[in-house]
Amino acid sequence: MAIRQIRIQGDPVLEKKCREVTEVTPKITTLIDDMLETMYEANGVGLAAPQVGILKRIVVMDVGEGPIVMINPVIIETDGEQTGDEGCLSIPGKAGQVTRPNHVIARFMDEDMNECEIEGTELLARCICHETDHLDGHLYVEKVEGPLHDVTYEDPEEEK
Repeated sequence: MAIRQIRIQGDPVLEKKCREVTEVTPKITTLIDDMLETMYEANGVGLAAPQVGILKRIVVMDVGEGPIVMINPVIIETDGEQTGDEGCLSIPGKAGQVTRPNHVIARFMDEDMNECEIEGTELLARCICHETDHLDGHLYVEKVEGPLHDVTYEDPEEEK
């Protein structure tokens, strides 16, 4: 596994639509492992393949309940709404208010190419929407209500 470079806003790869994954090759498995390691290293809760420069429809997430890997995700149902601060590893140090569905159901393929569904509320719903947007070349700043603001995160290593 390896830490990959996270692409930053302004990189053209973040504006492109990703291609579907038709089979999970050893290269795809390595990409998924690297994406998870990169996301954890950056203290993120989600990462999409274009954020590491790969135009494939792959998303990894962990909102505190363990890693989720979604290949070719499609949101099939949404309900309700929530407004809250949202940030992105591709726009470091910034956040803004975004309204998203509060409940989401998505269909995707797992790492064995089995069709799965996931249902999420609150942070998980926000994360699913945010990461699937990346697969179509969209960043959360397109949906921000009002100005972005600076954010700083405490380094958990410094607290010890």
